[in-house]
Amino acid sequence: MTMTHIILLGDSIFDNKSYVGDAPDVISHLRSLAEPDTRATLLAVDGSRAHDVPEQAARIPDDATHLFLSVGGNDALYEADILNMPCRSSAEVFSELSDRAAAFESRYERALEAVLEPGLPTAICTIYYPRFEDPMAQKIAVAALASFNDVIIRQAFSRELPLIDLRLTCSEYEDYANDIEPSDQGGRKIAEAIIKMTKEHDFGAMSTN
Repeated sequence: MTMTHIILLGDSIFDNKSYVGDAPDVISHLRSLAEPDTRATLLAVDGSRAHDVPEQAARIPDDATHLFLSVGGNDALYEADILNMPCRSSAEVFSELSDRAAAFESRYERALEAVLEPGLPTAICTIYYPRFEDPMAQKIAVAALASFNDVIIRQAFSRELPLIDLRLTCSEYEDYANDIEPSDQGGRKIAEAIIKMTKEHDFGAMSTN
């Protein structure tokens, strides 16, 4: 019997233990939901950005069979100053946002190249929306994240990689432990999406769905 070994790479979307207390984190949910012939290893590190992923990818074990990458949220947070940037016109904001998204794409491409280097079945995730209490802050964040998610979605289609859209996976208030981290409930939903992708997606078909 062939063992399935799922590897999680990226940031606190997967490495969310410090935000759920005694409740199960994503990797715990994944291990409890997986079939007996499936293992799961967490290489993702809370706080990581795209440029940290190659170091994680260097530690992918030899018996890995499936890789899942969720990164970019911290890259977007690092650029949050743009939301309050003084400007004379909206064109200046869009121009600056475009430049920062282009810089993120360069970092994300390098991260993805490192993850894809072993030649294993790989899926990537979008950045989910935050859960800000202030409606205006939420609206602005969702709009700004579109540029970063566009990078990820474009990479998925150009490389024919399956994509988990976490904006749809975590869509309820209770899916969040705080403004930006997945809760026990959200973590379980993420784990379920990973299990479903591993079991049902035909990685050999080279398609994004």
